[in-house]
Amino acid sequence: MAGQHPPLPSPSASLDAMLTWLQRNTLHFPPLEKAMRDPNGLLAAGGDLSADRLISAYRHGCFPWFSEGQPILWWSPDPRTVLFPDELHISRSLNKLLRQQRYQVTFDQDFAAVIRACAAPREYADGTWITEAMQDAYIELHRRGHAHSVEVWDGDELVGGLYGLAMGQLFFGESMFSLADNASKFGFATLVRHLKDSGFVLIDCQMPTDHLHSLGARAIPRREFASYLARHLDQANTATWVC
Repeated sequence: MAGQHPPLPSPSASLDAMLTWLQRNTLHFPPLEKAMRDPNGLLAAGGDLSADRLISAYRHGCFPWFSEGQPILWWSPDPRTVLFPDELHISRSLNKLLRQQRYQVTFDQDFAAVIRACAAPREYADGTWITEAMQDAYIELHRRGHAHSVEVWDGDELVGGLYGLAMGQLFFGESMFSLADNASKFGFATLVRHLKDSGFVLIDCQMPTDHLHSLGARAIPRREFASYLARHLDQANTATWVC
């Protein structure tokens, strides 16, 4: 899940000639098998961040990830980090907070505030990959009903949250933030339980991090991830997002 991504690799000039450059007049992406091994998963560059292209990208199995000043880069890493709802790991400390109902969790109450918080500077990173253009693009996806936010509140204060896309029985996590102890994990655990109860079978976390592994995420081969896309993207779910 982005926002918890490792540092973004920077494609070298020698890679530039090997990349597939997307055209603005088509939403076509190259086959996932064409993605590079180094850097792992770099599939294409260029195009735009239109809602239609982003939807096409997720359906195809890739996602945008780039820094300010770089072209739009599209990635499909192998292996892919995912979390199966049945494998959610809740630590003792997190379980205690959940039992105590330490925070309040809502869905889709303030998507713009969540994505802005995810884009804010972090101590462990020099910059953000969630540029203003990326924020605008995902806010448009939210307006269209594809992107959803999870807000974690301490009273009236937004102290954590995350956002991503719900498509069929799959949820594509994008980024999370936390301003209080275990706030993002609290929100994520609440989301996973909601998704499980609503018929979702997999949560795409994109890239591996210790934070995600601590919650039960693990790596699966890209071909297996593509199989989940084929089988579950067009299956119905029963999720409700306003609460």
